[in-house]
Amino acid sequence: MSVRVLLLLGLVFHAPLLAAESITMGSKGFTESVILGEILTQMTRSKGVSAQHRSQLGGTRVLWEALLSGEIDAYVDYTGTLREEIFAGQLGADPDALYQALAETGVRMSPPLGFNNTYALGMRRKRADALNIRNISDLLPHTGLVFGFSNEFMQRKDGWPGLQHAYGLDPASVRGMDHDLAYRALASGDIDVIDLYTTDADIAYYDLLALRDDRRFFPGYQAVVVYRSDLEQRAPSVVAAIDQLGGAIDAARMIAMNAAVKLDHRSESSVAAGFLSAHLGVHIVADESRVWQRVGQRTREHLLLVMISLAAAILVAIPLGVLAARKPRAGQVILALVGLLQTIPSLALFVFLIPLLGIGGPPAVAALFVYSLLPIVRNTHAGLCGIAPELRESALALGLPDRFRLWHIELPLATPAILTGIKTAAVINVGTATLAALIGAGGYGQPILTGIRLDDTGLIMQGAIPAAVLALLVQGLFEWLERHVLSTRRWAVAGKRE
Repeated sequence: MSVRVLLLLGLVFHAPLLAAESITMGSKGFTESVILGEILTQMTRSKGVSAQHRSQLGGTRVLWEALLSGEIDAYVDYTGTLREEIFAGQLGADPDALYQALAETGVRMSPPLGFNNTYALGMRRKRADALNIRNISDLLPHTGLVFGFSNEFMQRKDGWPGLQHAYGLDPASVRGMDHDLAYRALASGDIDVIDLYTTDADIAYYDLLALRDDRRFFPGYQAVVVYRSDLEQRAPSVVAAIDQLGGAIDAARMIAMNAAVKLDHRSESSVAAGFLSAHLGVHIVADESRVWQRVGQRTREHLLLVMISLAAAILVAIPLGVLAARKPRAGQVILALVGLLQTIPSLALFVFLIPLLGIGGPPAVAALFVYSLLPIVRNTHAGLCGIAPELRESALALGLPDRFRLWHIELPLATPAILTGIKTAAVINVGTATLAALIGAGGYGQPILTGIRLDDTGLIMQGAIPAAVLALLVQGLFEWLERHVLSTRRWAVAGKRE
C-alpha cells in the first residue's frame, strides 16, 4: 500500500509532464537568460502551441545536459560559450564548425539574435580613474586589488583560468560569488574588480567602467537559440518563430529589457510581452499570477518534495535501523554509510544526480531522501538498543516468535525515538528543499533565488517566511505525535500493571 501511495504522489508531482505534449524552454540563472526564455515561451504560445518555461536552472552545463536529454527543447546560449565551454578545443577557426558540431549532437542553432554579450572586467569608475586603469593589462602592477568573480567564470576555460594565463595576472585575492551579489560587493568597496556581462543594466546603474580587453582574450558571444533537431518535425511553427528572432534584439534593446527587470522591478514575462508586441507584432497577454497564487503553487511543490522523499526514507531507513540493531557488525557499516552520505554538500549532490535523473523533481527527491536516512536509521537503532534487557528476556522466556516480538514489543517501545528521528529528517528536508529550485524543482527556493537575483527583499520573504512557518508546523506536528504516542504507551503500561 505504501508503494502505491508513493507512486500516486509521484504522478501528482509530475502531472504537468504527463499532460498533452508541450514545448519546454529553459533559461540560466541570470536575468537576461530568464527574459529571453520568456520571449521564446510566449512566441511559442502565440503559435497555438503549449509551452512552459523552466527558468533559472543553473549554469551552462545543466542547461546543455537538459537539452541533450530532452528535458528542455530550447534555450538561449552564446557562441563563445558553446565554442569554449561545450566544445572546448574541438573547433577550428571555421565559423561553420560550430553548426556542424551542434548538428552531430542532435542540436540546431538559430541565426544570431543581434547582440554580443561578451565578458569584460569591471571596476567602479572613480576607483579606476584614481589608479589610471583603462585596460585589463593595466591591472598588472596593482597586485593588492581584490577580485570577485561569478562562480561559473572562476571555472570556465574562457573565464578566469584562461584570462589569468593570457595576461599574467596575480592578484592578492580572488573570490568566487554569485554574479548579482558581486555588483553589490563592488559598489560597497568590498572588492575591486568583477566580471561583467556587457549587456548588464548594472554597469550603468553602478557607474562602472568596463576595462578594454587589450589582448583580445574574450571571444565573441553572439546570443543564439539552441534547440533540439526533432523540434523541426514536432513543431515547425516554433522553429519558424525562433528564426524570426534573428537580428531582432540589438545590444541597446537587450540592456533596456535587463534594466526594466532589474531596476524598474517589472516581471520578466511582462517585459518579454512588451518586446514582442512593440518589435515583432506578436500580441500575447503576460501570465501575471498574484502573490497568493504563487505562494500556493510553491507550497504544493515544496510539500510534495518533502512528503515523497520523507515517505521513501521511512520505508527504507526503519528496516535499516532494525537490521543495524540486530546485527551489530552490519550495523556499524550501515551507520557509517548513512553518516557518510550526510556529509555530501547538498548542492553537489543535486548536481551529481542530474546525469542519472535529469532536472527538476526526481534528483531533488533523491537527494532529500539521502539526507533523511541518517536521523531515522540512527534513532531506530538507538530506540531498539535502548530497550531494557529484562523486557527482551521476558519475551524470550514466553517463547514469542521473533517477528511477533519485533512488531508488538520492540518497535512500539522504540516508537518515540523513531518519531524523533522522522521529525528531525522532516525539518531538515523543509530547509534543504529550498535548494532544489537551483535544478528546476520549484518550491520555496524559487522566489528566494529570484529575489536574490533582482535584489528584491519582498520576493525573498515570499520563500523564506513560508519555509520557516512550514518547518515550525512540521516540528509541532511531530511533537504532538510524540506526546500522543508517549501518553498512549504509558496508559497501556499502566493498564497491564493493574
